[in-house]
Amino acid sequence: MGLVCDEPKDLLYSRNPDVYSQAQVHMDTVLVIEDSRPMQRTLQRLFEGDSLEVHFASDGFAGIESFQKHTPSVIVLDLNLPGLSGKELCRSFKSLQPFVPIVILSANVEVEDKVNLLEMGADDYVTKPFSPKELLARVRRAMRRSVQRAQDGSAAVAAPARRETLAFGDIEIDFTSMEAKRAGYPVAVTAQEFKLLKFMADSPGRVISREELLNEVWGYQNYPSTRTVDNHILRLRQKLEPDAARPRYFLTVHGAGYKFVPGNVGNNKKG
Repeated sequence: MGLVCDEPKDLLYSRNPDVYSQAQVHMDTVLVIEDSRPMQRTLQRLFEGDSLEVHFASDGFAGIESFQKHTPSVIVLDLNLPGLSGKELCRSFKSLQPFVPIVILSANVEVEDKVNLLEMGADDYVTKPFSPKELLARVRRAMRRSVQRAQDGSAAVAAPARRETLAFGDIEIDFTSMEAKRAGYPVAVTAQEFKLLKFMADSPGRVISREELLNEVWGYQNYPSTRTVDNHILRLRQKLEPDAARPRYFLTVHGAGYKFVPGNVGNNKKG
């Protein structure tokens, strides 16, 4: 690699493990959970060469302990670990701090495994062997996205009275409280389905490709499968369409993607 960082580490960063704030995001620390010593050295040169402070854990339990002591800006997580598995860690980290991005690093190239981890909350998936420049770019991009999500969350907390709603047919959606009703009765809609519906509702009538939906709603480029979009659209049809087999609102444009056609729609933002 030949990547060496001679700059002293900044010792003035806050190390409060109970607060994940924008200030901590800018600490630019990466927690690498990887049991291979040669791979640890490779990643240390790579990340320190880009002015990232690197913390290491060689197994799942050490990874949890390090995470609780010092919330990192990003996690690079190997899947095949002693103790807790990478999948278990991914689930635990996202339940504790959903804004901390996780980049999976694994020799497993199975598409289904990638899809499961990304839907579990991982922010990206890089297979071994990997390009150091590509890994670094993906880690940096995951960090930028996490900063934006944290800022969006802070803005929402600062203005709790602001509500955004959507109505079409006999459907009522409250994106602020994440509640959905059909003919006045509650409908169980997942967080990811709300995100997909919100993105499509912001551009009614526009044909949106599966790739754009994956990138903008799930936040991944080079996503291993577009089938996850089809599955989520199907579930929205089953929950919100009068007849899922003959969709009226969530239309397929063959060879292009999907579009949301709400008809007589109400989209209101209330202060």
